[in-house]
Amino acid sequence: MPPMSSTRNIHDRRLADAWATLKAHSDAGLPLDPDAGRLAFADPEFLLRRETRGIRFQLEMLKPDLEQQAHGIENTIVVFGSARFRDQQGADALVQKAAAAGTVVQTPDAGGETGPAPLDERRARALARNAHYYEKAREFGRIVAEYSAGKEPRDMLFVCTGGGPGIMEAANRGAHEAGGVSVGLAIALPMEEAANQYVTPALSFKFHYFALRKMHFMMRAKALVAFPGGFGTLDELFEVITLVQTRKARQVPIVLFGTDYWKRLINFEMMVEEGVISAADLDLFQFADDPETAWNLIKTFYRL
Repeated sequence: MPPMSSTRNIHDRRLADAWATLKAHSDAGLPLDPDAGRLAFADPEFLLRRETRGIRFQLEMLKPDLEQQAHGIENTIVVFGSARFRDQQGADALVQKAAAAGTVVQTPDAGGETGPAPLDERRARALARNAHYYEKAREFGRIVAEYSAGKEPRDMLFVCTGGGPGIMEAANRGAHEAGGVSVGLAIALPMEEAANQYVTPALSFKFHYFALRKMHFMMRAKALVAFPGGFGTLDELFEVITLVQTRKARQVPIVLFGTDYWKRLINFEMMVEEGVISAADLDLFQFADDPETAWNLIKTFYRL
């Protein structure tokens, strides 16, 4: 056997580090020319082709998963709800602004519209009327973070939201104000918005594909709390209910926050009467009207 010229570290990498290779090219003043000679993973035009969509799926699956593993995020409580709700102070300010304008004002809106939404006084007053949901989501986030303080990572529960404004911001804010960390799984939309300021920066992710984002919501979810919301909230809520109903996902507490809102919006009993769901399906979710009740439903389910 030939003599070893020097000792080697058993942890040394066997293959060249891709990032180091790219950096060396940059340091040497060698541009990444947009031609066939470009490294495949350093070629955004190639990665954005229709044929490489499957690779993008994998990347959106892997990045948030690996990062959450690295930060010890094993169990989450997912909070859904309207992106349009404001805290009481912000909602009252919108009412005053709309009233002063006489007709409408323009306000940024993350609810799925393509630009600033016209806000008349009536709609502004509706937002003010519903501002208590923001405050209750904020309180719920605080409760979850305070429960987890000082526990081993495997026993901790982390607030996870869609990372946007409204109810999402409120839950992240409550966790942040209690000294906890929280996750934000944002979606890239035409009216580009940064994640709300209360998401823990290292746990703020952005998705292109709704399907991958919803999968990540469920991967670590130990409970779902759905506050009043619009199409996006309904989409996320019924995705989870369907997965549990069809046993594609294990049963978790599903809490519909705001009994009056949900019962006015959806006539679940009529669905039973018409035979499209079974009476037992009504046991897949429960109602709550205050943060403590919502939290107690989760505590009882897991005997915390």
